[in-house]
Amino acid sequence: MTRPTPGAGRFAPSPSADLHIGNLRTAVLAWLFARSTGRRFLMRVEDLDDRTHTDIAQRQLDDLAAIGITWDEEPTWQSQQQQRYDAVIDGLVARGLVYECYCSRKDILSAPRAPHAPEGAYPGTCRELSADERTAKREAGRPPALRLRADTGEYTVTDLLHGPYTGVVDDFVLRRGDGVPAYNLAVVVDDALSGIDQVVRGDDLLASSPRQAYLAGLLGYPQPVYAHVPLVLNAEGKRLAKRDGAVTLDELGVPRAFAMITESLGWPAHDMATLLHQFDPAQLPREPWIYQPV
Repeated sequence: MTRPTPGAGRFAPSPSADLHIGNLRTAVLAWLFARSTGRRFLMRVEDLDDRTHTDIAQRQLDDLAAIGITWDEEPTWQSQQQQRYDAVIDGLVARGLVYECYCSRKDILSAPRAPHAPEGAYPGTCRELSADERTAKREAGRPPALRLRADTGEYTVTDLLHGPYTGVVDDFVLRRGDGVPAYNLAVVVDDALSGIDQVVRGDDLLASSPRQAYLAGLLGYPQPVYAHVPLVLNAEGKRLAKRDGAVTLDELGVPRAFAMITESLGWPAHDMATLLHQFDPAQLPREPWIYQPV
């Protein structure tokens, strides 16, 4: 009898800049969650955006390996998966679940929206355009984005750290006007088709999980286990950035960076094996780590 392939966790950096210590800390946690539950660990380069670069991606992978993170297959690259995304979108189109949207970001931000909807939530402006209206929009020359025709206003996921979380599900973008698959589509398709059933990432992405879980359900994919971990912030309580001093592995050095990460988690260690032995999700800090530059 063939043994079932174990599930997997993953880390999926976008190669637009070198990883900072906050990114590395999240990667360490994703690895710990996966390995502590007997899962494989996979690496995915999210390089769909035109601001990403192959040389940066390689530096990111080198940095992850340098601090002891291992993965079980060759990294996958989203830029090589266009046919996969197109096939999924075509299937949704065939089901009548997609429509063209001609709105700019400015249009969306200035449009009235439901009182509970967050800023940027799509108000449905192009959802019920007539055939004549769509023709006029096309003739105006603006290439349309493709949006999902959602049939719910919200969706609930269960997170290992946050518990039940209910978020807005609007008619979100599946493919941008420039033809690039949108993040919410690509991440769902890649996770499902790669056998990833555990998603550990920064808690700034918690709000996107209801959209992604809803889409996964429409596509017949199982919902992954979610764990959104606290971010690393600077002394002002804002997201860590280059201006905050020494934040990259190249600046800090591997021993110092690894020590800072493990100490911030409450499990000082010299290597990943020792850290894994100590790891207990129930004891994971729930508050952001405030980074003090070296």
